[in-house]
Order: sequence, then C-alpha cells, then structure tokens
Amino acid sequence: MRVSLSRKFFLAMLAVCTFAVLGMVFAAYLSLKYGFLGYLNQQAEERMERIVPRVEQAYARHGSWDFIRRDKDQWFELLRPDDAQPAKTFDPSLLTVSDLTGAFVRFALLDADRQPIIGYQGAAADMLLRPIRHQGQVVGWMALAPLQSVTSIGDQRFQLNQLHSSLLIGLTCLLATAVIAWWLSRTLLQPIREVASATHRLAAGDYAIQLPVRSADEAGQLAGDFNRMAATLASNERMRRDFMADISHELRTPLAVMRAELEAMEDGIRPLDGNALRSLLGEVGALSKLVDDLFDLSLAEVGGPTYRRERIDLRVLLPVVAEAFGASFAERGLALRLELPEQPLWVLGDESRLGQLLHNLLENSRRYTDTGGHTVLRALQDGDQVRVQCEDTAPGVDSASLARLFERFYRAERSRNRASGGTGLGLAICRGIAEVHGGKLTAKASPLGGLLLELALPAAGEDA
Repeated sequence: MRVSLSRKFFLAMLAVCTFAVLGMVFAAYLSLKYGFLGYLNQQAEERMERIVPRVEQAYARHGSWDFIRRDKDQWFELLRPDDAQPAKTFDPSLLTVSDLTGAFVRFALLDADRQPIIGYQGAAADMLLRPIRHQGQVVGWMALAPLQSVTSIGDQRFQLNQLHSSLLIGLTCLLATAVIAWWLSRTLLQPIREVASATHRLAAGDYAIQLPVRSADEAGQLAGDFNRMAATLASNERMRRDFMADISHELRTPLAVMRAELEAMEDGIRPLDGNALRSLLGEVGALSKLVDDLFDLSLAEVGGPTYRRERIDLRVLLPVVAEAFGASFAERGLALRLELPEQPLWVLGDESRLGQLLHNLLENSRRYTDTGGHTVLRALQDGDQVRVQCEDTAPGVDSASLARLFERFYRAERSRNRASGGTGLGLAICRGIAEVHGGKLTAKASPLGGLLLELALPAAGEDA
C-alpha cells in the first residue's frame, strides 16, 4: 500500500504528540505518587520522631497505658503541634504541614505486643513503627500509616477527577495537533507535490513546464532550481535538434555534389578526367574536414582527462603558429603582425590543443578579412592572467551575431561569409579548448573595423 508523503508527515506529527501527552500524564502521576505524597509522608515521619520522646515521658509518669485508655484527650494532647497553646486558646496558624494534611489521624499507639491502644486502626504491616522505651524495655510502638493507605473516598474522587481532566486536556492537545499537522502537511508539502508532478511531466518530455515561485525559502529555491533545470533541458533539446539538422545539412551538400558529378560521368555528360576527379576529391576533403572538426569539438567539450598539463611559454608558441600562416596570408593580400612582450608568458596546458586554438583563430581571420587588410596577433600579461588577442580589419560583425559566433555551425552570413568552405565549427572548438584549460574566449568589435577575439588563460606560477 502506497502512503503519501503528506499522510506520513501527518501520522508522524500525531505520533510524536501522542507520546508527548502520554508521557506528560505518566510524569504527572509519578510526580504525585513519589513526589508530593512522599513529601507529605516525610513530613508526618518527622512529626512522629518529635512525638515519640513526649509519649515516652508520659508513660514514665503514669507507669502504664491506662491513662490513655481512660482519657482519650491525653492522646490528642500528646499529638498536639510543638509549642501549641492549650486547646481552648489554640491558634490554627501554628499547625504544621503534617497537621494540615491530616497526619494526626494516621498516628496510632500500639502496646508492646503491637496491639492497638488508640489511633488509626489499620493493618500494622503497612505502618511505619518507632519503639517506645522505658528503662531499656520496649513498652509500646508509635505507628504511622502511609498517606496512600488512608486516602478517603473524597480523595479518590479528586484523583479520578484529576485523571479525567488530564485525559481531556490530552485529547484536546491531540485534536489540536491533528489540525495543525493536517495544515502543515498541506502547506509545507504543497511545493514538494508540485515538484513531483512537474517532474513527471518533465520526464515525459514537457520541457516547457515551469513552477510558481511563491517564497524565498528552501521551497522557493527548489522551485527556482527546477525551473532553471527545465529551461536548460529545453535549451539542450533545441540545441540537439539544431545540431542534428545542421549536420544533416552540412553532409547533404557535398554528398549531393558528389552524386551529381558521378551521375553526370555515368550518363556521359561529363568526362572522367583529372578535373572531375579533382572536383570529387574536393568534396571528399570537405567531408573529411567536417568529420575532423566534429571529432575535435567532441574532444574539446569532453576533453579534460585527455589533455596534457605542462608549462608552456606562449611567447614561444605564438611565433611558430604565426609563421605557419605567413604564406597563406600573403596569398590573400593580407598582412599579419605579431606583438609580444619581452618577458615569458607561462600558462599550464596542452601545447598541441592550444596550438590548434590559435590556428583556428588565425584561420578565421584569414578566411573572413577583406583583401588588403591586416591582422594583429598580440599577447600580454594581465595580473594572474595571460591574454591573447587576434584582431583584424573589416568587415565587422553586427552586435546580434557577436553573441552567437561560438555556436556550432553558425556563420555571420551577411558580413563575413565568403563561401569559404568553412564548417562553422572552428570557433566552437576554440571555446571548448579554452574552457578545458580554465580560460575564456570572447568576441567583440575591433577598433580596426573587424573582429577582436580575446583568449584569457590562467597564468602558471613559477612552481607550477
């Protein structure tokens, strides 16, 4: 049988309060029995200790117990409070605690054989006994009956009423607890039920689900985190669909060209010569480039464990990469200038992957910069960071496209697309490599009229 969380909470609250009420009633009973009644018995026992010497003196004067049998007032005289006045002028304010609780009715006088002479006529076995001695002999016993043994019907009725009152109070507390537990289970657990329901819908593929954030406490934080998770999943699902659509499109184009070329050769429309083979080889190269870029992108995004970690001086690496692009820049009528400081620029990372990142930055600049322009590749130390900037001349990138430059397969169509055969993955790969190295790659408009790409990497210490 499935028990809901609200019902569990309700039963738990009810059980805790039930045990608390029962414990309170039991503790009150023990306190009355062993605390208050024990205190009264102790007061009566102390009173008896003071009476015993007085009774011994009275026996010594009379030589027997007949004086009490003949005159019972003698017994009450012996039991009077210490320093009390004669009966005619007795002051009630002089009564002790034991007198006020009826201790004098629980006293009894027994003879040497423990037979009752006067006083309480209960069983001697239940009484507290003190010997009365005369000339070294036990001539009688002073007895005190416990308060529990002489409880009257009125006292029993009072205790029963107290028990009924305690039970009524306990039941009232339980009822109030049940109402409070019901309210708490509905109020406090309502956000959890909403999250549980929304989670089922999210698992079924409803990524548009959002929860209302009603408070700033943990429940509100849970709802806010759930909304962010749902938005992230929705974004990832859109990116997955866009990614699949982009890959399909990128693969379809070279495959369609290759198929058309082959069909034309098969139909005899186009001769099978060197030009045809070179065209087919170019399309195969485009496919290979796409596959290689996809592989590099997966390494960049998954990548940390596969990367090496070693000290690298970018002041040494940057000239090597720039030199490799000298000829290709010159072929397109572009100038490449390198600006480096005199001191080393140490970073911690994988030299081949950082070289790939710099290669992609320069390739992007070479591919999309107008003929006659130039590119500046510079590096500098900025506190605990090393910054590498790749800045080129026109054309620039509009502000709407700047934020999307690092998306997969995205191209700024109007300003920098030159039908260059790029896959649109180069900058996405660069961003992945930068993040694996603990750095950040950003894009903004260049004062030169083109694009400024800046890579910020943590600087490596002397002992790294």
